[in-house]
Amino acid sequence: MKQVKIQIPSLVENIRVVESFIDNSKDTFQIEDDIYGNIMVAVTEAVNNAIRHGNKFDKDKNVYLSLYVQPNQLKFEIEDEGTGFNPENLDDPTAPENLENPGGRGIFLIRHLADAVEFSKEGRRVELTFQLAPAETSPTAAA
Repeated sequence: MKQVKIQIPSLVENIRVVESFIDNSKDTFQIEDDIYGNIMVAVTEAVNNAIRHGNKFDKDKNVYLSLYVQPNQLKFEIEDEGTGFNPENLDDPTAPENLENPGGRGIFLIRHLADAVEFSKEGRRVELTFQLAPAETSPTAAA
């Protein structure tokens, strides 16, 4: 298993660093275009949540982003240094009373874009798993 890790201070402008990290990973690990968009949106949203809600924009606190590459899946782990939260205790953004709210859709979106989402460390860490299509073997390669 290959892994890559970065650490960024909790500044919103560092989302660009995360986008570059994902772009570089796409090239390095040949991530397919069909899941690249899901990864970009879900991971940047998770990092944005860590900066905003976890670390509360405290530039002295960091967000840690790790990528674990396996033949059939990619796992991104995002961890902040905040106090945590209960991911099971969130308002449903699709409920009629919440449709007009300006926020509250990030985790909903992440859960729909990633194949698996798992929270740990009292909500300070989230792991996003993306399944990769098995590599196709061409008939000529097997001959």
